[in-house]
Amino acid sequence: MTATGSATGSGPGTGPGPRTLRLGTLGFDRGAHLLVRRALLDLRPGQELAVAGDDPALPVHLRAWCRAHGHELRLPDPGGGPGGQEADGVRARIVRGRADLDRWSDAERAGGPGPGGLVARPSPAWGLAARGALVESGGPAGPFDLADRDHVWADVTPHLYARAAAEQWDPGRAVDWEAPFTLPGEVERAVVQVMTYLVENEQAALVVPARLLARIHPHFREVLQLLAVQAADEARHMEVFTRRALLRGGEMGTSSAGGRESLDTLLTEPDFSLASFLLSVLGEGSFLSLLAFLERHAPDPVTRRITALARRDEARHVAFGVAHLHQRGTVDPALRGRLRAAVERRHDALTDTSGLNADVFDSLVVLAAGEWNPEAIGRGHDAVLALQSEMDEGRQRRLVHLGFPADEAAELSALHTRNLM
Repeated sequence: MTATGSATGSGPGTGPGPRTLRLGTLGFDRGAHLLVRRALLDLRPGQELAVAGDDPALPVHLRAWCRAHGHELRLPDPGGGPGGQEADGVRARIVRGRADLDRWSDAERAGGPGPGGLVARPSPAWGLAARGALVESGGPAGPFDLADRDHVWADVTPHLYARAAAEQWDPGRAVDWEAPFTLPGEVERAVVQVMTYLVENEQAALVVPARLLARIHPHFREVLQLLAVQAADEARHMEVFTRRALLRGGEMGTSSAGGRESLDTLLTEPDFSLASFLLSVLGEGSFLSLLAFLERHAPDPVTRRITALARRDEARHVAFGVAHLHQRGTVDPALRGRLRAAVERRHDALTDTSGLNADVFDSLVVLAAGEWNPEAIGRGHDAVLALQSEMDEGRQRRLVHLGFPADEAAELSALHTRNLM
C-alpha cells in the first residue's frame, strides 16, 4: 500500500530531531488519521511527530483525535507564522502517548501456538473473536456452554467439513424431476408414505444440530461449520423428499403419534455427545441402511436419485458422530456408561408407544415386492425383515468400534427405537 503522505526527519534512534508527516491537502474527513496513526507506530511514548498539511480543519481534527487516543497535541504559538503554522509548514506536534500501547497490554491471543491454535478450554471472554485474534480485554463473555474441546471435537472435523462443502448439491440440478415414469397407484402411494416418513425424520435431524450450534464456543469453528452444513443437508433432504411425495399431485402420507414421540426424545437430550450418539450413530446410522434399501428397490428414477444423494450426506453425519465419540471415549472412561444410560432412558420412555408406523412398514414391503402376488409380497416382507437385521448389525459394529463388548453392543442395539431413527 502506498501512503498519500510523506514522513521525513529522524525516527527513533536515528537522531534528536522530530519526525515530520506531510499530509498535503488530505484531511481527516478523507483518511488522514490513517497516516498519522501509522507514523506514530514508529515512535516511542514521549517522542514527537510534527504534522504539516494544508487542510484548514487539520488542527481541530488533530485535537479531537489525539484526545481520543491518548496523545498530547502541541499547536504553534498563535503569534507565530502565517495561518497558525511554523516556518516549515508544521501545523501541530503530537507527543506519542501510552494509551494505544496500554489498550493491548493485557490482551491475549484467542488460541494457542501453532497453525491451528486450538486449545482445550477457550476463555468465555473471547466470545466471538476469531481464533488466533488478539483480544482486547473488557468485552462481553459469550453465552456458550459447550466450551470444552473434548465435549465437541473430533480431529477429523476439518476434513469432514471440507468434504461436506465440496459435496453440496442443488436439488434443482442434481435431480431430473422431469424423468418419465409411470407407477401403479398403490406403488405411488407407497412411495409417498415413505417420503412422508423421511421428511418427518429429517426435520428432527435438522433441529438437533441447529439447537447445538448456538451453544458451541466459536473457537471450535470447524464443528460449527460442519454442523451448519449438516443442518443444510437435512433442509435439502426435506425439500427433495417432499417434492417427490407431491410429484404426481397426491397428498402426503400418515404420521403416527408413536413415531413423533420417538423423534421427540432426540430433541430433549441436552448433552452434545449423547445427542450425537442417539441421532448420528444410532439413528442416522440405521438410516444409511434404509436409504440404501430404498435406492435398491426404488420404482422410479427420481426416488432412486434422491435417496442416493441423501445417503452420501448422511454418511458424513454418521462419520462425525462416530469419530467424536470414539475420540472422547479415549479421554473419558465414563462415557460408555452414559451412552448406555441414554439408550436405556430412551427405551423406557418409548415402552408404551407403537413404534414404526405400520403404513411405513407396509409401504416398504410393497416397494421391495415390486409385484402384487403372494410370492412377491412374501419376498418383500422378508426383505424388510432383512433390512431391520442389517440395521441391527450396523449399530452393533459402530457400538463395538466405540468400545462396547460385543454382547453389550447387541443388547443396546436391541433397545434402539422401533421407529428406526
